[in-house]
Amino acid sequence: MSAFAKAFRRRAVALGVWLGAALPVAAAPERVVSLNLCTDQLAMLLAAPGQLVSVSFLSQRPRVSAMADRAQDFPANHGRAEEVFLMRPDLVLAGSYTSRAAVRMLRRLGVEVAEFPPERSFADIRAHLLRMGRLLGQGERAKGLVAAFDARLADLRVTGGTRPSVALYGPNGYTTGAGTLADDILDAAGFANIAAKAGLPGGGTLSLERLVMLRPDLIVTGARYPGASQAEALLDHPALAALRADLPEAPDTGPEWSCGTPFVLDAVAEMAAARAALEPRK
Repeated sequence: MSAFAKAFRRRAVALGVWLGAALPVAAAPERVVSLNLCTDQLAMLLAAPGQLVSVSFLSQRPRVSAMADRAQDFPANHGRAEEVFLMRPDLVLAGSYTSRAAVRMLRRLGVEVAEFPPERSFADIRAHLLRMGRLLGQGERAKGLVAAFDARLADLRVTGGTRPSVALYGPNGYTTGAGTLADDILDAAGFANIAAKAGLPGGGTLSLERLVMLRPDLIVTGARYPGASQAEALLDHPALAALRADLPEAPDTGPEWSCGTPFVLDAVAEMAAARAALEPRK
């Protein structure tokens, strides 16, 4: 390399360093509003005091939110563009299924909206924690949560031994299979998800007759809502009651199953305990 080239390179590097120092660092948002149950929880885990100014009303409901108690500390919103805009947010957090009209309106009004798709795996949880950390200017805190998540998952993960079969059975006989967060939970707890054996690798409707024929080692359903529901009527069928009578009691799918947050590890712990209770029967 010629002397001229070396001198040019040194000056270019120095100029780059100077420009980098001169460019302003993007300030962390000061008024964040979340419109989605799952972004609510990610934001509550990571936001600095006073940074998060509102969460969705769903996050305050214990049936679906693993952070319902914490969510009571924040004003609730119903995801309407008008109410959100009046909160003067400099960042709005939304899910990919949040009201499209509200998201479009807020963007037309010049509000920054960051959308998060549903988490379908543990890898998505890590990625969304880190992304939320970057958005809120809490990158180091997010890395710490990911490290803690991985450490606890490693402690809980069941390896070796038999893999009892389990069926997730919800209203209308819906079950979830591979490529879902629920499937990752079952796998980490040492279970084989019966959805694949039923020919529903990604999930779908599993008839009661097929479920009885497959005879899983455990059947997991969700907590029932008050009142009557035709969708839940299948869960009261005598054939299902007879099948479950021969099986150990299983934990319900609670709010920790709803969103991709570190709270899914509570579900892994419950399911791992249920698998351990099956051992004498195997």
